[in-house]
Amino acid sequence: MDRTIYTVGQINAYIQSMMDDDRLLSGLCIRGEISNYKMYPSGHHYFSLKDETGAIRCVMFKSSAIRLRFRPENGMKVIAIGRVSVYPRDGAYQLYCNGLMPDGKGDLQVAFEQLKTRLMAQGLFDPEHKKPLPQYPQRIAIITSPSGAAVHDMLRILGCRYPLVSVRILPVRVQGAEAPGEIAAAIDYANRWDLADLIITGRGGGSMEDLWAFNEEIVAQAIYRSRIPVISAVGHEPDVTISDYVADLRAATPSNGAELAVPDRNALLERLTNGESAMKIALTRQLRTARQNLEHLAKSRCLREPVSPINDRRQMLDGVYKELSAAIDRKIAQCSGECARLTASLEALSPLKVLSRGYALVKTTEGVPVRSVESVKSGQRLEITLSDGVLETQVNAITTHKGGN
Repeated sequence: MDRTIYTVGQINAYIQSMMDDDRLLSGLCIRGEISNYKMYPSGHHYFSLKDETGAIRCVMFKSSAIRLRFRPENGMKVIAIGRVSVYPRDGAYQLYCNGLMPDGKGDLQVAFEQLKTRLMAQGLFDPEHKKPLPQYPQRIAIITSPSGAAVHDMLRILGCRYPLVSVRILPVRVQGAEAPGEIAAAIDYANRWDLADLIITGRGGGSMEDLWAFNEEIVAQAIYRSRIPVISAVGHEPDVTISDYVADLRAATPSNGAELAVPDRNALLERLTNGESAMKIALTRQLRTARQNLEHLAKSRCLREPVSPINDRRQMLDGVYKELSAAIDRKIAQCSGECARLTASLEALSPLKVLSRGYALVKTTEGVPVRSVESVKSGQRLEITLSDGVLETQVNAITTHKGGN
């Protein structure tokens, strides 16, 4: 019996056509856990979906992957939407995925949490980076849609609270694919040309998808690098966006952003009025004190009798002079007595006193005192000093006393 022989490619093509014609396999939603996830430079995503009973290979081409709001990760539970068919080259069936969403959470919520975690790790939310808002801003730039109700609310509130401020509107789209780029560019533009002291960016309320422009990384990075302080005023109070975390101040609503941006003129007027009253009270008290001091000085002796203090000082000087003179006299008397005592002591020890009692001082012609006859020779010339003069003599004979007496 003759049998038809097919090629591998023919069989794969036949099975592929069968699967492509099967309506059940053309619009599947499959729940599973991502594993072996990899994104190639081409932009195509390859991964497997698995559960407790098995696994299926999946591919998501770039044309579908660019619509993803979040980044798939291994271990993430998802619901994949697509068709099952055969990849002819390998003869293996796989899911051609054209949609992917987290299981149990919306894709926007997952994308929000992923971006929040990444930017937090990069330090974009650090309190140290927050800049203080100017207390009395002179120029405010509002970056929002020019046709929305939010901008009119902010202009009304700014005008009522603080009419002195100059407001410049930088019109941008706040919804849609082009919105994030326009918002970021407007923030950079305001910084480049120093258009304001403060920036308010935001929009009115809406769904999470409506507010998504303020959850894009490009907007977060623009707020982070802004030299000008930024208030994020997006949606309603329960709405929290990535811009709120990065901004220097988060406002619950656009109207609240305008209230936080400027002081209330009524409060300022009240503060000025209170300050004026306090200054008047302080000046009155100061004048009263000065008047009392002046009256006290007017009654003082130095003003009534200006020469009296001088006379007092003169009298005091006379007293000091008297005391100083007495001290000097006492010191002179003390020194005179001491000098007399020392003079008497010196006179008692003076050789001249001894000579006046009949003694003489014998010296050689060279001035050397003669203390013993043994140091003198016969015929040697000597000088004999008496109390009233000097005798020059010559030794004719030397007699030595025995026993030294």
